[in-house]
Amino acid sequence: MLENTVKKNRPYLAIFDLDETLIAANSASLWTAFLVEQEIALPALLAKEQKIMAAYTKGDMDMRSYLRSTLVPLVGKNIAAIEELVSVFIDQKIKPAIYQDGLARINWHKKRGDKVIIVSATSEHLVKPIAHMLGADDAIAIELETLNHIYTGNTKGVLSYQQGKVTRMKAWLASNDTLYKGCYGYSDSINDLPLLNAVDKPFAVNPDPTLAMHAQMKDWTIMDWRHDNNILR
Repeated sequence: MLENTVKKNRPYLAIFDLDETLIAANSASLWTAFLVEQEIALPALLAKEQKIMAAYTKGDMDMRSYLRSTLVPLVGKNIAAIEELVSVFIDQKIKPAIYQDGLARINWHKKRGDKVIIVSATSEHLVKPIAHMLGADDAIAIELETLNHIYTGNTKGVLSYQQGKVTRMKAWLASNDTLYKGCYGYSDSINDLPLLNAVDKPFAVNPDPTLAMHAQMKDWTIMDWRHDNNILR
């Protein structure tokens, strides 16, 4: 349990999921569509990605299979070139999708002196710059393998997905010198149930039906953040 690693009389740690929690969309899906728009990926990849993502909401997506398919457009690409493309992507696709309530919650934590970290099952080339833009102090995401500054299309380390988020958070805490009073956790998805169970202040944000039912049974706080682009479940 993450609360076992924290101490009293210290700042709180605020852990946020990214997709459909802080933004009213899935950043990985938006990225795939963006690559198709830029003619970097074929339209067939978008259709395949959407088919695989349908399993995500049920909590039974094969993440490694998903990554093998969706990371193909990065293979052979230079890190710097992708960073430049991601910057355009964030301006065009991510900023318009931000939940203002989510941004306000991040700012609320920061004004209290809390440490804000985004933990996502999306790849780091997207999550880290998005987290920086949102004002988070740090980010944990799926790590990508590179060779001589070139993406190989492979991942490395523990995937920050489902129980993997808890594993990665524990590793992050072990490498961090700061001691925390407690942990807040925010997510929309049943896939993040292990993480929400591991914090001492869990919040279900616009939860999917399964998470909503669990949150109600556990008497967790349910937060309703609205956006014009809100995804209908």
